[in-house]
Amino acid sequence: MKLRKILLTLALFVMCVGQASALEFTYDAPEDYLFGRPTSQDAPYIEEDPNVDRSKNVALVPPGFGSPTSYLPGSGEALTPNLVPGALNGGLVNQIGSVNYPAVDNSSQTSGSSITMTQIPGSPSNIVQNGTTVGFTEVTDDLYYSGGHLGTLKIPAIGLSVKVYQGTDGKTLAKGAGHFTETSIWAGNICIAGHNRGVNAHFGKIHTLEPGDTVTLTTKLGTRTYAVSSVEKVSETDTSGTASTTDNRITLYTCVRDEQDFRWKVTAVEA
Repeated sequence: MKLRKILLTLALFVMCVGQASALEFTYDAPEDYLFGRPTSQDAPYIEEDPNVDRSKNVALVPPGFGSPTSYLPGSGEALTPNLVPGALNGGLVNQIGSVNYPAVDNSSQTSGSSITMTQIPGSPSNIVQNGTTVGFTEVTDDLYYSGGHLGTLKIPAIGLSVKVYQGTDGKTLAKGAGHFTETSIWAGNICIAGHNRGVNAHFGKIHTLEPGDTVTLTTKLGTRTYAVSSVEKVSETDTSGTASTTDNRITLYTCVRDEQDFRWKVTAVEA
């Protein structure tokens, strides 16, 4: 009886070994190094234009997060403005944000949407845009204070006194208020942003300002006082407040608490 059990066990073992050997198989190596052959022979492929300049000559430093132009494709400051194609035509580069300013000339009229500088950057100046003269002063190296800021903003009604730095990115706003790089720093419309909460909630109360409250900005070009004309809640995509103007004004922006799609916009016109 025991012998019969032993023989039966051996027979089952031999059968299992035979079945296992039947599972053996091999793989053929891929041909021509095609380790990722597409599943469809009709897979679309769009060939990029080899004549498009993708060098650092046309590279852009993106605008600050949350700024009016942050969502616009192709916006930002030139990484190497002196190398932008055509920028040196006339010897002067003026690229502010996503707007390309042509070289300076003495003409007083322009056609289409072109813009002509009528004075050198760094001094109170005007530009002619679509046939209308508007104020604009570019930020230049000589306008920075030794501390790296461009000026000091004061609003007595809310007890605010804060330094203004160039740019609106998070690192800049952690130091103080931030100047929108595509806007003027003296003549025309000056746009400034600031946090409304946290340690540096400099603009936390600007929505409480009332018409007539004064706003003062001091830069190396002088001190100018403005009177609040409006306090509005606008969409985060509304960039109309950053446009150049014929009058001298200052426009302040900050977030709206718990409403990420909106911004507080305070407009103050020269008193």
